[in-house]
Amino acid sequence: MSLPPLGSLPLAGSSVDRGGDLRLEHGLFERLWADPNTLVLSVAAGRMPVRGSGLVFQPAAEVQCPAMPIYLGSIPVTAPRGGGAHGSGTSHVVLATCPEPDEALAPQGDWMTLREAATVLNITDTGLFAQAAAISNWHASHTHCPRCGEGTRPEAGGWVRRCPSDDSLHYPRTDPAVIVAVLDADDRLLLGSAASWPAHRFSTLAGFVEPGESLEAAVVREIFEESGLEVHSPHYLGSQPWPFPASLMLGFSAVATQTTLTPDGVEITDLRWFTRRELFEAVRSGAITVAGKASIARAMIERWFGGPLDEEPAEERP
Repeated sequence: MSLPPLGSLPLAGSSVDRGGDLRLEHGLFERLWADPNTLVLSVAAGRMPVRGSGLVFQPAAEVQCPAMPIYLGSIPVTAPRGGGAHGSGTSHVVLATCPEPDEALAPQGDWMTLREAATVLNITDTGLFAQAAAISNWHASHTHCPRCGEGTRPEAGGWVRRCPSDDSLHYPRTDPAVIVAVLDADDRLLLGSAASWPAHRFSTLAGFVEPGESLEAAVVREIFEESGLEVHSPHYLGSQPWPFPASLMLGFSAVATQTTLTPDGVEITDLRWFTRRELFEAVRSGAITVAGKASIARAMIERWFGGPLDEEPAEERP
């Protein structure tokens, strides 16, 4: 599979086989608990246990099936997992939601959020964490039928909720959002500071796609609303799940028709154009901070920059 311009992003790559065909299997979890290769992954308030570059699993045989199991799929296993009981091959993974971190499974400090773990986990476990975070967030916020208010029940391996009153089915949702690297005629990059952030934090501009709107139209609208800039030539760069709680970030570049900046004052409080040298000096001095390494925003910024932000920039383009 050919990759888009941004290449492989931290949260976008995964070797998880989600096994959609198995979700409808009758008695799925009874069968999985009888399979010695089934692993259980625990999540508590958005945190999961991490050891080294991998998530901490438990063999299903050693734990009770949770009240609301969620089938995440199967993963390749090339080293012992879950107490050393598993070798090469594949293992099914079931997500179990816990009220709080279990220190018997891992010390409190080893229970990490996705943002904390994304830069240390291997690609399989990073993708698994992102998937698990997204589906657990959906279950936590969609417990009742939007039609009648009746409490819903999970089905299909945890990927559907059914209303027992009107028999309607409800599926996990993903909210698309565009995030844009805006350049001017001199190849400067536009970064903004959001009202909800510390004043020195800057990133590329982003916003949700509205109903009935194309991605390209959303790029043009969001940039104008937040900065007063008119842009053209939206170019797709790549995408990344961002389960905080349920977004899919779709990266674009675009070109500004002029450079006068007008922050909207509601979402965006400050906007600045940066040359590569200016951005390097500002980050190195601590005058500003930028998006973390797990985010698509950081990948977009470093693609424009030409490499890691902690390295001297190449000579500015004419």
